Amino acid sequence: MPILNLKVSATRSPSLTRALSEGLVDATTRILRKNPDITAVAIDYVPPEDWIVGGRSLAEHRKASFWLDIKVVDGTNTKDEKALYLAEVFALMGRLLGDLHEESYVLVHEVPADAYGFGGLTQEHRYIANRLRAPLAA
Repeated sequence: MPILNLKVSATRSPSLTRALSEGLVDATTRILRKNPDITAVAIDYVPPEDWIVGGRSLAEHRKASFWLDIKVVDGTNTKDEKALYLAEVFALMGRLLGDLHEESYVLVHEVPADAYGFGGLTQEHRYIANRLRAPLAA
């Protein structure tokens, strides 16, 4: 885990989808130390004509934008890691989408371990099960 939900103001293409997902998984693995094998990315494309900022479409602004909401377990990342992640995601999106409107967002949404999980098990359950299997410290 985690799950990344991304909205972008762009025209859908397989190459852009691949570049966005690969770039996000790379940053999430390197900076937030998440396992890439269980990181999911869902991408929604919104035409720039349908994304409105300040009463004008992004097409009128001649800008791109994005909204990234990533869910992680509370307390698993430091403030510095999250700040670096935001900066790197903004840089990635600028490279892939072009000139970004400043109204582009990243939300690292921290959720309690007992309220978040995958495969039918919470992250808290996984943590406790792993601790019970670990040898006792001397």
